[in-house]
Amino acid sequence: MDIVENVSKVVDHVLADKEKVGGIKRVIWIAAGGSNGGFFPAQYFMERESLNIPSSSFTSNEFVLATPKYVNKNTLAVVCSMRGTKETILAAQKAKNLGASTIGLYVDESGLTQTCDYNLKYQSVALDESSMESTNSGFGLLIAMTLVNKLEGYNNFNQTCKAFELVDPIYRKAVKYTTPLAQEWAHLNKEEDTIYVLGSGPAWGAAYVFAICNIEEMLQKNAPYINSCEFFHGPFEVLDKNTSIFQLVSVGRTRAADERSVKFLKKHGGKKVYILDAKEIGIMDFNDSISEYMNHLIFSPILNNVYMRALSQVTSKDYMTRRYMWKENY
Repeated sequence: MDIVENVSKVVDHVLADKEKVGGIKRVIWIAAGGSNGGFFPAQYFMERESLNIPSSSFTSNEFVLATPKYVNKNTLAVVCSMRGTKETILAAQKAKNLGASTIGLYVDESGLTQTCDYNLKYQSVALDESSMESTNSGFGLLIAMTLVNKLEGYNNFNQTCKAFELVDPIYRKAVKYTTPLAQEWAHLNKEEDTIYVLGSGPAWGAAYVFAICNIEEMLQKNAPYINSCEFFHGPFEVLDKNTSIFQLVSVGRTRAADERSVKFLKKHGGKKVYILDAKEIGIMDFNDSISEYMNHLIFSPILNNVYMRALSQVTSKDYMTRRYMWKENY
């Protein structure tokens, strides 16, 4: 069963379960860390395409501590954790206790899969053998697209199904294209303590994950992440000829914001300004009607598996080691 069929089946079950109580009227996305960032494409899609289904995204612990009053029997909660993060399991249980239907996304079975009504197993973005349409981000985005299509009608859903068949081949080509570029970038930044990451719109989630997970968690370097639209409202004051900047340029409606940022960076920045344009890594191979929503599915694995690994190699920093994670009781 392919991902489109699998997701459609689960969404059908959720809608059938809730038919007698008024149906699904809201969706929430809950996760922590990289899983949280991985839900951004789904949230971005819902906010721009759904007319009648409000959508919200929460980091797990904040959802537990400050639960919105609107979560109820007409809510669908999609909850993600690779191996069963404690606060994510608690968040899933909280949503379920309030009457929400719950779909768990997972790699390893855990308390999350025991808690959720339905579960979908995804493939880790960090593994070369994974098929990149079947990552947590892929499942989240497809759940959003399927839900909107079934409840409201989404004119581009057929293009969506075709697009998911293209994700992995486009990613493989992008790996070959970016590998030498990433090696040059890594050598230039091997001594840097701070690398700023910029992006906006459909690439914002990829910028977030690259900063907090790939650079900070895995390599223990500072990585402030800045929305390209907000760059001109304070952060650009740190820019000089020695500042290390990694700018993502998306395909979609906010591309103009990224291009505005690039223009300023080229004028006032130096040789450590690096630009990764979605047009150069295959986003234009998707149909124009849905290419905007596919940015993250190509950007994020490239950043993790090519750029992070290249920087790890030149700094001799094992990206599987941690200072506190898996060691401290927190």
